[in-house]
Amino acid sequence: MNDITLKLVADDLILSALKEDVTSEDITTNSVMPQYKKGEVDLICKEDGVIAGIEVFKRVFELLDKDTEFICSVKDGDEVKKGEKLGTVRGDIRVLLSGERTALNYLQRMSGIATYTRSIVKLLENCHTKLLDTRKTTPNMRVFEKYAVKVGGGCNHRYNLSDGILLKDNHIGAAGGVKEAVLMAKEYAPFVRKIEIEVENLEMLKEALEAGADIIMLDNMSVEDMKEAVRITRGRAQTECSGNVTKENISRLVDIGVDFISSGALTHSAPILDLSLKNLHAI
Repeated sequence: MNDITLKLVADDLILSALKEDVTSEDITTNSVMPQYKKGEVDLICKEDGVIAGIEVFKRVFELLDKDTEFICSVKDGDEVKKGEKLGTVRGDIRVLLSGERTALNYLQRMSGIATYTRSIVKLLENCHTKLLDTRKTTPNMRVFEKYAVKVGGGCNHRYNLSDGILLKDNHIGAAGGVKEAVLMAKEYAPFVRKIEIEVENLEMLKEALEAGADIIMLDNMSVEDMKEAVRITRGRAQTECSGNVTKENISRLVDIGVDFISSGALTHSAPILDLSLKNLHAI
């Protein structure tokens, strides 16, 4: 995550998180550290995984005090090991204490998503299918969570509702049918936008192809039907399969031949990567 993204997008979100944690003052810190004193604390990894969110972690402390330093020995995407020291945060001890939990919340959450994503990407290494995330993200965390998916080796689906057209079951119901939904989208949307539509059976698939959809999402279909859908669709549109895809069940989808597999679990079910700030002392 570069400096421009941090300043334009992430800073306001990070500040909001800090304000959630400190509404008026950090009573605990102010009671034991009433005045400035310089110190440092170590960032320790407590389990194996993939690190993501280093710049966000650093930015939490910088927004509290621009003079805070973070000396780091790893970068986003690196695989880290239990017990490894990843870096040292140095600055006003009051800042280190007040920013600790918010900084760790971001880094643990993002690293957990990157770790989980990497584990699934490895299961897809021998096929052409790409792994996608979804919009099933934590409110006000999307920019961080989708970035973490990329760090883990996955790909981002549309970022938000303004980013692309995806006609799901309720859109189809509102439009009056598959054909009607695709044609209405084609008429309304700029020509540079691709149109994706969700189908639940082969009849819906055929109707979507005849209407000219660009991407067909095969939602909760059987493996046999998805294989047939890929055969029918080949060369006419791209294919994506979705529906409760997790690390435990994705192996059944590897040989289907779809272009994409989307998984909400990447962001809504990934466990955190356990990290800790330890050994705080004055310098």
